[in-house]
Amino acid sequence: MNQQTCTILYNGEPLTGRINQPLIDFLQEQGKKLPHVCYHPALPPLETCDVCWVEADGEKVRGCTLTTYDGLAVNSQSDAIRAAQEEGMDRILNRHELYCTVCEHNTGDCTLHNTVADMHIPIQYYPFERKPYGKDHSNPFYTYDPDQCILCGRCVEACQNVEVNETLTIDYTEAHPRVRWDGGTQIAGSSCVSCGHCVTVCPCNALLEKTMQPDAGPFTAMPEPVKRPLIDFVKALENSIGAEPVTAISLIDNALRQAEIKRTKTVCTYCGVGCSFEMWTRDRHILKVQPVAEAPANGISTCVKGKFGWDFVNSPERLTTPLIRENGRFRPASWDEALETVARRLREIAQRHGGDAIGFIGSSKASNEEAYLTQKIARLIFGTNNVDNSSRYCQNPATQGLFRTVGYGGDAGTIKDMQQADLIITIGSNLAENHPVIASHIKQSHKHRSQKLLVVDPRRHEMADRADLFLQIKPGTDLVWASAMSRYMFDHGYADEEFLNQRVNQVAEYYASLMPFTLEYASEITGLSVETLVSAAEMIGQAKSVCLLWAMGITQHSHGADTSTALSNLLLVTGNYGRPGTGGYPMRGHNNVQGASDFGCLSNVYPGYEKVTDPAVREKWAKAWGVDPAALSDKAGADNFKMVQQADKGALKAMYIIGEETAFSDADSTNVHEAFSKLEFMVVQDIFMSRTAEFADVVLPGCPSVEKEGTFVNTERRIQRFYEVMKPLGESLPDWKILTMLASKLGHPWYYQHPGQIMQEAANIAGIFAGVSYERLSGWQSQLWPVSADGKSTPLLYTDKFQFPDGKARLYPLEWHPPMEESDSEYDLLLDNGRMLEHFQSTNQTGKGGRITSLSPNWYVEVGPQLAAERQLQEGDWVRLTSRRGSLEVPVLITDRVAGNVLFIPIHHGKPGVNGLTGEHHDPDVNTPAYKEIAVTMTKLERTPQPDPLPRENFRYGQRTPINQVPAEDKWRQDGYRLPPEHVEHPEKF
Repeated sequence: MNQQTCTILYNGEPLTGRINQPLIDFLQEQGKKLPHVCYHPALPPLETCDVCWVEADGEKVRGCTLTTYDGLAVNSQSDAIRAAQEEGMDRILNRHELYCTVCEHNTGDCTLHNTVADMHIPIQYYPFERKPYGKDHSNPFYTYDPDQCILCGRCVEACQNVEVNETLTIDYTEAHPRVRWDGGTQIAGSSCVSCGHCVTVCPCNALLEKTMQPDAGPFTAMPEPVKRPLIDFVKALENSIGAEPVTAISLIDNALRQAEIKRTKTVCTYCGVGCSFEMWTRDRHILKVQPVAEAPANGISTCVKGKFGWDFVNSPERLTTPLIRENGRFRPASWDEALETVARRLREIAQRHGGDAIGFIGSSKASNEEAYLTQKIARLIFGTNNVDNSSRYCQNPATQGLFRTVGYGGDAGTIKDMQQADLIITIGSNLAENHPVIASHIKQSHKHRSQKLLVVDPRRHEMADRADLFLQIKPGTDLVWASAMSRYMFDHGYADEEFLNQRVNQVAEYYASLMPFTLEYASEITGLSVETLVSAAEMIGQAKSVCLLWAMGITQHSHGADTSTALSNLLLVTGNYGRPGTGGYPMRGHNNVQGASDFGCLSNVYPGYEKVTDPAVREKWAKAWGVDPAALSDKAGADNFKMVQQADKGALKAMYIIGEETAFSDADSTNVHEAFSKLEFMVVQDIFMSRTAEFADVVLPGCPSVEKEGTFVNTERRIQRFYEVMKPLGESLPDWKILTMLASKLGHPWYYQHPGQIMQEAANIAGIFAGVSYERLSGWQSQLWPVSADGKSTPLLYTDKFQFPDGKARLYPLEWHPPMEESDSEYDLLLDNGRMLEHFQSTNQTGKGGRITSLSPNWYVEVGPQLAAERQLQEGDWVRLTSRRGSLEVPVLITDRVAGNVLFIPIHHGKPGVNGLTGEHHDPDVNTPAYKEIAVTMTKLERTPQPDPLPRENFRYGQRTPINQVPAEDKWRQDGYRLPPEHVEHPEKF
């Protein structure tokens, strides 16, 4: 027999399937059903519902605890076992009122309803009893109804040990047990981050999305004065005719609903984790987002934005028709007129000034195919390499550090590698808020698999609180820390000499460059004690495998590329590349910032990172596109940063910006706005009238991801396909269609009918995508580049060689350069800045509908308690923050998340926002602005204080209640508990 299969005997019938598989899943695949309620394939066995009883090898056991092996004998149909199953279900129904036909959750995935129907229970033994608690509506996104809660503990397990937010608990010894949030009875004000995982796994309607209420079914929206008497009548009738006729009606209702509910796989449009899930819709109404275990990056995990942040799709503020500026105002236009105008104006400018007078900014939120077409229009039609995307403002320094040292501009491995690492280091990354699903995976490993966590950051956040060691470093000094760690590895026998000798170049030169980086010097520069530095170094040196994660706290400094290089150097010194559980992981911020770069929206490379300055590369692309190589520019173009500068100087005459809020996101926004005002012509293609679009001459209405098909690349280099959930709103069009139509207007008919054709073209030319195809990406399948021609992915890079001609990595010597802007006697404070969990960028998406905004509607600046006391500041006092370029006014939030002379401000609020304070000092290697280097003064204003700048019900005030497992044993140990089929006196507790 195949070692991967086994044969079991189920109710006398031999079944062959996978070995070591949970019994319930095994039977499901065989078309068999074992009654169960608390079991979920993405969770461990909880053993709380007492429904899945079987006899296995002569012993009565809960079926959820069994895994398959050859020869396993299972009986689920004996009279005794059937009686035990029904007793378990009867206890549940004492706590849950079945009114399925008028219940919003009767849409096919209610485990309780489906199991009741499958069991054909004739009558309910224990009558339903209400609990002394009301329904909780306090969260903006979901409700909790204790009266419907069956105490299965799925939500608790998901919260405690999958998301590891550690908010939910159940005390089975209470007189009336219920789910509790931080030990209390209200969701709002607890540590709940609204990830929605509890709602996803709930087997009934106790936890339910508000978007499912009240109109999920044909009878669910009836008013309560009508619904309640109807339920009471049916329940009374049920006592005389039995449960099955009523259940039959609910099954008909279930089938009717499912016929009109569309379930579509899509990929999240927010951060770079790349969560995928089903979106349930009826027409344009988004009923819910439903994750599935097959999703490769996230499984059933989500965050608040991925689960609930879709109100923007149907916002009345959506752009739905092309607009042309005329006499200072926008007027609606047809697509033909708008595209004719764009083509004519761009052609005129190119004829008068050359193609380099035009700049293109592709979108890090649009698809790979749309990125490909953006750079193709720039390079093929206008002969310019002036094309870029928002990675210039976040991840280009990290990519540069990887190019210098290991050769590929992407994560070394996958989330799976992060989970199995011996040590996780996060540097300049607020992981739990910016990449929450990855943070959950790491929190799982830290909590349950003895993984160590080292956090280096100027600001204390959740991951810092959880860390085994937290280094609250002086902003902008991480290169010194990393280089001191590398020197310590060499000097104390932790350098992997065999790895260095066999697989790494420039070792001696690099070691010589480390001489200045003593621990004492590092202590002086970073503000960390020598003892703390030694502790960190020993953690790193003793770890068997290390994954190092970093983000914009590193890259948005004036020497972010050098610091990223130093981090990769440290990994090479310790041999932490090319093995499972190792590598460097720059966390990508936008859903497709990786893909936009991969598919050529960069000023110096074609798709696949093939250099525009290489004659052989240029000849290859010219041949594929059917033009002479001379038609393609042989010089690197202007990037985002330089485009704006050139526009200000008059050298750049036109810009075409797709899905980027450049006017808000670019540093020194006052100068950016002046530059935009000097352009002869500007096109903005977006889904909202953004601040950037206000400067445009033509505005073209694109579509969000749910209104089109395409692919994204997540932070793991994982290419995933998304599908059209609903038709485009109004006259809006998918960006790839707009670009294809524009190309035709410019004399280049491309005839793309589907984005799969665009991907096929890119894969036929760019080597790292050779085997990528829509067929191989269908459903939940994904591919990780580089992909060989036969479709084989590369989840872990550098197992055999590094991406250099000789296959060896390169240690890259560095010098320390202090930040270009620091505090001084005049500007005596440093203003750090970053993202919040509940918001995204300029809030053009998360700001619609009000639900997400309600979590933290106000802008504020975080001030440490000591500094607040020194400046005589109270919570809510208004202050003016003034940099060398501008000022803004915000209320104060006093918190120990910051310390010393470092402040923190969220980047999302206000227009023009924090970039009224930032400057044009930037990384000289990649032109990334130093957003994190803002020296400011802080002046208290005579103004009425802002009450609760951060609402008191925000999750940041919660107090988590960690436990290791759902306490089913507490239930069993109680005096009144009896194993089914025995009856109990208090079924509400069991």
